Amino acid sequence: MDQYVTGSIIKRLRESRKMTQLQLAEALNVSDKTISKWENGRGYPDIALLEPLAKTLRLSVSELLAGESISNTNRCFNMKKIKFYVCPICGNVIITTGRAAISCCGIMLPDLEPETADSTHTVHVEQVEDEYYVAIDHEMGKKHYISFVVAVKEDGYDLKKFYPEGAAEARFKRSNVRNLYYYCNQHGLFQIPLGSVKSR
Repeated sequence: MDQYVTGSIIKRLRESRKMTQLQLAEALNVSDKTISKWENGRGYPDIALLEPLAKTLRLSVSELLAGESISNTNRCFNMKKIKFYVCPICGNVIITTGRAAISCCGIMLPDLEPETADSTHTVHVEQVEDEYYVAIDHEMGKKHYISFVVAVKEDGYDLKKFYPEGAAEARFKRSNVRNLYYYCNQHGLFQIPLGSVKSR
């Protein structure tokens, strides 16, 4: 695994639940000395104990590995807080509308920071009637390609997946689209606003 639970995380989460080392040890069928060793960095819990440990601390395994409880303080989603996660192993694309602890293929995924497009990741966007036509000027080989493009609206998003040796072109309904994001499998996430696109 790329990230594993540390002793300091276990201690902080245990104390936040107002549990003693002995109480946690009894819940996991280990000794309080074992808990002490974990918390002092002299050992790690066995992978078989991750699920019972997370359950005892009232967390998911993903939250345990992230080191915090993810709570929903804002009951409605906000598209301005959109986050993108891409698994480097299977290529899975996960989109959230706020902070989250996301794991895939056994690793924790960082949220991607979008960059402004550069000369090697040029995108052409045109308004054609009620749609945006998007074409990304980029190689589409098996090792270097654009993986997906997403049109983010006020109330949701529309994702188009691309594949190596295919065309990096897509059409999106223009209604309420605010931003466009696209992902290069070698250079990361890029973003452009769509407010200045001219119609044809």
